[in-house]
Amino acid sequence: MRYYEDKAGVYYNNVREDLIALIPDNPNQRVLEIGAGAGDTIVSIKERQLAKEVVGVDLFFLSNTNQDNPLVDQFIVLDIEKNDLDFEKNYFDAIICGDVLEHLVDPWLVVKKLTAYLKPGGLFIISVPNIRNYNSLFKIVIKGTFDYDPAGGILDKTHLRFFCRRNVSQLMDIPELEVQLIMSIHDHPKYKFNRKTKLFNILTGRYFEEFFVNQYLCVGKKIG
Repeated sequence: MRYYEDKAGVYYNNVREDLIALIPDNPNQRVLEIGAGAGDTIVSIKERQLAKEVVGVDLFFLSNTNQDNPLVDQFIVLDIEKNDLDFEKNYFDAIICGDVLEHLVDPWLVVKKLTAYLKPGGLFIISVPNIRNYNSLFKIVIKGTFDYDPAGGILDKTHLRFFCRRNVSQLMDIPELEVQLIMSIHDHPKYKFNRKTKLFNILTGRYFEEFFVNQYLCVGKKIG
């Protein structure tokens, strides 16, 4: 808990444009965000009329933030691994976990648990850092160290689990979900990718592409 409390405010205050872009354009849907931080993303979703109800969940109450914004229908402070949510099953049209699952002891179980709250046809949207990124590998393989970073990033000190692209697919591989999309954040229209790296990927037939990915986005659709 102490490491979370030591993080700068910017860690909790930001609008996840990349994740919002993956939400269907439907003003009548209900959206749940796990790891909602200061609530900026769910407030933005409500302001853009992309949902009639938004609910945020996080470990901490953050004063003087959008957690208290009247546009937020509910903000719940709890540990999602230790507690259930007080909602009916099949309640939400979209569930967002942006850079959350890597912080959990058992993210696979949490994905399954949260999917129960998702309507059939609803979307489970996640983002997960890529441990295979060359910066991380350089530290581990060349420098011979697995130093954690207290400020954040791929080797964030609060990360408990680590994923490559294949593992992201496995994370969402449960009978109730059908993976619709796995993409590098660099391929997202909201992200400006380094031109030199893009050219390098083209010239090398994208063979080394995964080594330059910071983060993967994944969307699963609930079946049935």
